[in-house]
Amino acid sequence: MIRAMSVASAQPRPVFDLPAAYPEMGRVREALQAADWAGARAVIEAAPDPAARTMLVGFAADTDGIELLLREALDRDPGDALAGAVLGGHLVRTGWDVRTGARAGDVSAEQFRVFHDYLRRAEQVLIDAAARNPAEVSIWCQRLTSARGLQLGLSEVRRRYDRLAAYDPHHLPAQSQLLQSLCPKWSGTWEQVHGFAYERMLAAPKGAHNAVLVVTGHLERWLDADGGPAGAHYLGSPFARNQIYEAAARSVWDPGFRHTYGWVWVRSSFAMIFSLLGDEPAAAAQFAALGHLASEDPWHYLGDHVQVVTDRRARAYAKAGAR
Repeated sequence: MIRAMSVASAQPRPVFDLPAAYPEMGRVREALQAADWAGARAVIEAAPDPAARTMLVGFAADTDGIELLLREALDRDPGDALAGAVLGGHLVRTGWDVRTGARAGDVSAEQFRVFHDYLRRAEQVLIDAAARNPAEVSIWCQRLTSARGLQLGLSEVRRRYDRLAAYDPHHLPAQSQLLQSLCPKWSGTWEQVHGFAYERMLAAPKGAHNAVLVVTGHLERWLDADGGPAGAHYLGSPFARNQIYEAAARSVWDPGFRHTYGWVWVRSSFAMIFSLLGDEPAAAAQFAALGHLASEDPWHYLGDHVQVVTDRRARAYAKAGAR
């Protein structure tokens, strides 16, 4: 315990703010706070790949008070694909904030009414944006989330994903959204979850981030077991362990793994699942690669994400022999 405390005290406080890892997000935030859509749009347009662009769109959509700014942008240029994607995403996220992440049985009828109202408004924006810009994958990715929230069914979610995948078959943000729709809590099955995650891992190049889908699928199943003894028993099963370590070999342990957009979430996910498995050396290696950075997801499943990361990191370093 003393050793763990000394290790913890030597470590910097984990930083969860996305611009700390992806500086362009800070520039998007500053532009939006200054009501400068043109400036924000220029940063998003300069993203190095479609997945990065979708992440920047999602980050922009989380900004408070931007609906009027984006509607004015669309009034000036109805074909502005990124304004449509960000506004649609903003409406989806506003609605989800009302719904909260609680289980359906714990959400009130009024919350559901407001939630669905926001999602229907988002759909209107996104349908028009997709019709004008069918190749803009960030629009289709937002439509995956709205379809899940409106419970349009797996066939419709799959149709939207297939439209996106025709332009970018390894688009991890969209694959993550589809994976959520495949979970039993959204009327899918665990067989669909694990099948899709494993399939997309194998389809992606070695070293790609996509293998994290396998980890996400197993964490969802662990969470479904309330993260207790049943969840621990599941993660320790040969099926789960073998897939998790295969996923690590194809991503964070592969020399081709790159710290491109999304890497903090990927390494954080592996750090958490290795910690849950009790593999402290493997967890410590991910913490070391992360340095002072961390992502709130999936650590928030364990409680206060700041304290959880601080404690789990100290334990991993102590048990792995870190000095």
